[in-house]
Order: sequence, then structure tokens, then C-alpha cells
Amino acid sequence: MIRRYQEQDLDALMALWLTTTIHAHPFIEQSYWLESEPLVRNVYIPDATTWVSCENDKIIGFISVMEQQFIGALFVDFNQQGKGIGKALIELAKTHYPRLLLEVYRENTHALQFYLAMDFHIVSEQPHPETQQVTLIMQWQAPLIAA
Repeated sequence: MIRRYQEQDLDALMALWLTTTIHAHPFIEQSYWLESEPLVRNVYIPDATTWVSCENDKIIGFISVMEQQFIGALFVDFNQQGKGIGKALIELAKTHYPRLLLEVYRENTHALQFYLAMDFHIVSEQPHPETQQVTLIMQWQAPLIAA
């Protein structure tokens, strides 16, 4: 079941974010994510439109869209990956926004392949200012409907 994020979801959502982001980015020091946690908790999540995927009342995935177009987070519990949860969350966001952008680390090849399969394409790349790892900006655009 996918539903809108509620304030009482914050602790569970943050726990999922931290464990999943550390697992997905072994090429980045764990301390970077621990230091980023207050910013994600206190700024990014409150400022974003977020949907959560739940199973038996437990959050197993979420997507956060900032500024009506930027996917700031898409995370699925490692044990639940490959079951279509991430795809369902992306497809839901596509129904709400005509254009989506995201940033992904080039070394996160699993995520990169997933986004390519979801019809995103790379529009630029640059080193991340804090981690010095190369990040890719990817975009998806809704097809134009002929009049």
C-alpha cells in the first residue's frame, strides 16, 4: 500500500533512510550520512512531498519530491528490493509531475540501472562538492500529447 507521508512516520522513515543509504553507498564514509541525518530530518523531509510504501503497517519504502520536480530520496528496504516497490513509487510520482529530476552517484550502478529502466536519462555529471564522488543528474519528461 502506498500512502502520503504523515508526521508520525518520521522516525521509521529516517531509520529506513539511514540503513539503506549506508548500504547503497559503500564508497562513501558512513560518517557523511550520519552528519547529514539532521538536515534530511529537519529540512528535506518537511519541505518535500513524500509517499511511503507500507506492508503490515511498516514502512518499507518511500519517495520524496522537492520543489515539484526533484526526487530528493527514493529508498526501499534492502530486503524488499526487486519486488516493484521502487517502480511503483516512481510511477506514482510520474502521475503528479510532468518532469522529474534526480541526482545519483555514478558508482551506485544498481540505482543508475534502475533509473535508466524507468526512462530517466543522464543530463549532466559533476563531482559532489562534499564527497568528491561523481554524481549524475538524470531527468524524466512526460511525453507530449499531440493536440
